[in-house]
Amino acid sequence: MSSLLRDVRSPGWEPDAATVPAVVLLLHGFGSNERDLVGLASALDLGLPWASLRAPVELGNGGAAWFTIATPGNPDPEPVADATEAIWEWVDAQVDPAVPVVPIGFSQGGLMASQLWRTRPSRVAAPVVLGGFVQGTPQQGDAVLVRTRPALFWGRGAEDRVITGPAIERTRAFLPQHAALVERVYPGLAHGISAAEIADVRDFLATEVAPAR
Repeated sequence: MSSLLRDVRSPGWEPDAATVPAVVLLLHGFGSNERDLVGLASALDLGLPWASLRAPVELGNGGAAWFTIATPGNPDPEPVADATEAIWEWVDAQVDPAVPVVPIGFSQGGLMASQLWRTRPSRVAAPVVLGGFVQGTPQQGDAVLVRTRPALFWGRGAEDRVITGPAIERTRAFLPQHAALVERVYPGLAHGISAAEIADVRDFLATEVAPAR
């Protein structure tokens, strides 16, 4: 299993349970890198320590992936599980075990945000899935999520032509049964993140995660 290569962290990074209620993890999409979502930290006015992680699969030209793509929207379970474990290894090494993580992921990173939530639900707070989806393979925390129904934000563009069809239908069926779902679909938006979506995510996190001020 590959390990994460590097990360970018918030100034004064200190994920200590005595001082912060949560740590934000920014998870980029296929072919991007750890610097891609850094701008979200200020746009969302997080008020929390954050780290933007680089995916473990090198693609060249500065890009990386959480797993290679065989069938779009329907990844093989094993590489997804490997990538999930790589993120948890990073979290276990870098974040106080008493501090929950708030994963915010775009596209393939959105799937990884849902994977963290589905594998260790007690460690995850208010996950945000942007232009992403869930995989079909059952996960160890799914039964807990059915009982607890924690909050999750799922936003996507109405004109997205990258994450489509079965992946959307699978996610649409799964999330309402496992989460207190906040779902937003943005007219005119393709496979990207809009200002309106950022505003909605900011409101969601302000409600679900108390900032460290």
